[in-house]
Amino acid sequence: MIARLCMRYALIGLVAVAVTGVARPEPAANPSPAAILIAKQIAQLKDVHALFDPLVRGVVEKVKNQFMQTNFMFAKDLNEIAANLEREYATRAGELVDITARIYAEHFSEAELKDILAFYQSPVGRKVIVEEPKVMDESMNRAGQWGDALAEDVIVKMRAEMKKRGHDI
Repeated sequence: MIARLCMRYALIGLVAVAVTGVARPEPAANPSPAAILIAKQIAQLKDVHALFDPLVRGVVEKVKNQFMQTNFMFAKDLNEIAANLEREYATRAGELVDITARIYAEHFSEAELKDILAFYQSPVGRKVIVEEPKVMDESMNRAGQWGDALAEDVIVKMRAEMKKRGHDI
């Protein structure tokens, strides 16, 4: 999952660089409120919130499971409490959207952010938003298949080399 997100953001970065061109102003270390607002629009267009929504559930589930390991007899109560906490903290994922917007604004100048926003509002930009997760999922699946094939090759070669050294593995 983390690898998928990293790949997704790497692709997003490449698209952003391609859209903004080669010559560009330096991004702001302390972004302006306008830059942050534009970056938040980008994050909303890209539905960044959907990426972070499962985090709240995951954190609550992780903590619940920690308690369950030592207090499994309290499963019913812990499950009820966890469900309530998920609802209570659901809105906290919005904080990550704000954090993401600030990060965008720290990495891109206001002019670049305007270009990126214009791109994502364009027909091809909207298509990128829809198709990019599918492309990344397919890429990750194929990378997994590639990795499995490579592992098979490595196993064969490693066994052959070990055999040359008198070891059967």
